[in-house]
Amino acid sequence: MRPGVALHVRWASLFVLLVVWVPRESDGTTDMFTALAHMHKMLYAEQSVAQQLRQYVNTERERIDAIEALAKDYERHSEEALDDPERHLSNPVNAYLLIKRFSVDWNKTVDKYFSASVALDSLTTLHIKTNNFPDRGDLIGSAMALLRLQDTYDMPTDSLARGELPGVNSTLMNADDCFQLGVIAYDKSDFYHSILWHSKALELDEKEEIKTANRSSILDYLAHATYKRGNIGHAHNLTAEWVRIDPDHSRARSNLEFYTNLRQQNANKSNESLDEIKNERIKDEYKAHEEFDAYERLCRGERTHNIDERELTCQYRRHHPMFFINPLKEEILHIKPRIVIYHKVMTEAEISKMKELAVPKLHRSGVFSVSAAGNAYTDYRTSQSAWIDDAEDPLIARLSQRAKAMTNLTLDTVEMFQVLNYGIGGHYEPHFDFARPNEIAFDAYRGNRIATVIYYMSDVNAGGRTVFNTIGVGSPPERGSCIVWFNLLQNGEGDYKTKHAGCPVLSGNKWVVNKWFHEVGQEFIRPCSLSPSE
Repeated sequence: MRPGVALHVRWASLFVLLVVWVPRESDGTTDMFTALAHMHKMLYAEQSVAQQLRQYVNTERERIDAIEALAKDYERHSEEALDDPERHLSNPVNAYLLIKRFSVDWNKTVDKYFSASVALDSLTTLHIKTNNFPDRGDLIGSAMALLRLQDTYDMPTDSLARGELPGVNSTLMNADDCFQLGVIAYDKSDFYHSILWHSKALELDEKEEIKTANRSSILDYLAHATYKRGNIGHAHNLTAEWVRIDPDHSRARSNLEFYTNLRQQNANKSNESLDEIKNERIKDEYKAHEEFDAYERLCRGERTHNIDERELTCQYRRHHPMFFINPLKEEILHIKPRIVIYHKVMTEAEISKMKELAVPKLHRSGVFSVSAAGNAYTDYRTSQSAWIDDAEDPLIARLSQRAKAMTNLTLDTVEMFQVLNYGIGGHYEPHFDFARPNEIAFDAYRGNRIATVIYYMSDVNAGGRTVFNTIGVGSPPERGSCIVWFNLLQNGEGDYKTKHAGCPVLSGNKWVVNKWFHEVGQEFIRPCSLSPSE
């Protein structure tokens, strides 16, 4: 009864008559969807492929024109000769030329116009250009990111299918686009999203003059997904339509019989309405918690806590000699813990240099896990990162000195800069920057992370906020600004109010730079307090 997967590539059939295409195998390291910086390369590759295809079409057009001219010449010659074949062939010159035409000239014609070398050469060039194109893993990752955006920002399926996202050009999805998205959700037993997207695919299929999807396949998936959500009547009706379209399909008939029997068995105890499909979003224990709900609401810009804003002020700060002449433009986001934004503290030259150094080093970001050896790649965090040392450029060293001055901390045990580029739906769910008890996350010579400085290197059209879900504070990225807070209380314990997250990027390209200060070396700069509450 369960449908199988039948994904296809739209234009892969272009060369199917020429050669069997063998795609590269995924090595699990591409993760192209996790960084927009890498996806930029695809646009240039796409342009190059378009040029190569255009060149191939022009070559083929010239070949076809030559073959057509040859056909006309053959037609003219045969018509003249067949008017009186005996008379024509009695001329030894004509006989010689006819034999030559099909013994020598024809072989040359075949070699010149019917050889697969032109197509094979084009295909070889294309294969080189497309060798680093996204693979199945990237497709799944980008699809799951799109579904994450739909959930986090509570976006209707219709809006997403019409490409109605703030700050970007609208791109309409066709029936097959929606169908494939539903298949990926279905394969992960995510029947909630499967129903949403397969229903949309069915709707679009009815409107399409040139069909992009197979309606029987849509009905197959949608029927089983609705059945899994308890919609037996809908599953029956969808399968009945499938049988009408494809009456000889054995599984369709078998499924219809199954749903018919099941419907009869539940006729007296079912209160299912055929006017509406039951399909509420299912959350696991983690996402059903009010803390995660607060995170998603803050990402949407909603208020989750009552905050006395009278103490949240903006002022110039000159707390370090570096800022006597050019003071910091400080905005206080929260008092305890103290979270501040400093506006316009990163220059365009510094942003350009940081990106220039980071792009070649970008790799998928990991997260620390007590149960895992080293970093783990999960959906909990989707971005790509690179580590940049002060010694790589004077501009980078200058940024470190600025972070030192903003926090009034020493750089003795500071970490290198971590540059992050967030891809499709890129996010980092609620987490702490400090290591909690029983977590051995950092080297003993450094100690725990005492403070965090995040430089923002880009504006984001929508989404991508930094939010503190336990205190109800959030701030959108602002190019050239930075946000600063302390992760540890003065008694050395972790401040659990600093739990924070990077919201999914709804539209735009998010670049940030993290700088983490550690507690060792700060003993006389930020002395411990004996108060258990400080």
